[in-house]
Amino acid sequence: MLATTVRLTRDFDLAEECAQEAFAKALESWPRDGVPDRTGAWLSAVARNKALDVLRREEAMRRRLPLLVIETPSIPDDRLMLIFTCCHPALARETQVALTLKFVCGLSTAEVARAFLVPEPTMAARLTRAKKKIAAARIPYRVPAPEQLGERVGAVLDVVHLIFTTGHAPPAGDQVVRRDLVDGAIALARLLHLLMPADAQVTALLALLLLNHARSASRLSGDGALRLLHDQDRTRWDRSLIAEAGALLAEALRRGPPSRFAVQAAIAAVHAEAPSFEDTDWSEIVALYDMLRRLWPGSAVVDLNRAVAIGLRDGPQAGLDALDPLLAEPSLATYGYLSAARADFLRRLGRAAEAADAYREALALTDNEAERAFLSGRLASL
Repeated sequence: MLATTVRLTRDFDLAEECAQEAFAKALESWPRDGVPDRTGAWLSAVARNKALDVLRREEAMRRRLPLLVIETPSIPDDRLMLIFTCCHPALARETQVALTLKFVCGLSTAEVARAFLVPEPTMAARLTRAKKKIAAARIPYRVPAPEQLGERVGAVLDVVHLIFTTGHAPPAGDQVVRRDLVDGAIALARLLHLLMPADAQVTALLALLLLNHARSASRLSGDGALRLLHDQDRTRWDRSLIAEAGALLAEALRRGPPSRFAVQAAIAAVHAEAPSFEDTDWSEIVALYDMLRRLWPGSAVVDLNRAVAIGLRDGPQAGLDALDPLLAEPSLATYGYLSAARADFLRRLGRAAEAADAYREALALTDNEAERAFLSGRLASL
């Protein structure tokens, strides 16, 4: 709806306002008149009419505000076209990605903040500064020509990856998986692959998303409880997606040196190929994380995942030792998975009181209800 309205208004702020008014109108009229059969079309029509009213009254708005979207046949999807438009090289990469996640993909400020491992007020301030910079500098926003796609594709891939990550492990709410975000990210990745079939990074990202998504059906038990990798029923993994992803990964690696998405996909492939959790080749996974650290320096989440892999390879004490340096990492200060990982290693070492403290800390940092139920169960078992 937002993408359609932006194409009419050529102004992100105005389009977002009209979209919000459409939802407000729905809250007012649907309880009275009933929910329409095609809710999306109804909302889009209301947003479009609101926008037309504003444009008729304030024709000068399009000259005064700098956000301009131009039609192009080179990108076959409104939302993907808008993502490429938003990832303007005049802005810093983090700003491109954050703005796109917020204003094009519809993530909340809290969800964007969680994706960047910063507090919500910090992200809100960043988004405000970025919008002011766009307005003050009058940065022109145009869909890039086909030959310019390459300079923007890195930021676009980051956006698609973070949409998937937010849907695959929602930071808040009562869902283990947000299918709207996961399905949307995979659809965008497939479109990118059709648009740029020779780009190894695009191919590797699609492989990574498919490999992770292939395990989705086993992440919940029959009674709706969260299941970690160790307890998942591997017969429920989607082997067709795993096979497709394996072929894509092989294609990406043939095209040149591995990207960070290719290494992440390789890690996911090791898990997918293991017949059981106990048969997982943790030495290979640790080696792949070592490679990923070189390709993606400064990623605290990579360091955290590597430390967990070390603990699963060498035992819980080795895992704790690998996690200890990360306790001073500012970006992980509010990241509940660090506390949860420490709690699990402490529990396996029989250090029940310390494990309980770590589980309580993880609970304080977790807003997803399924994850909270899992952590509460572990805490109760101590």
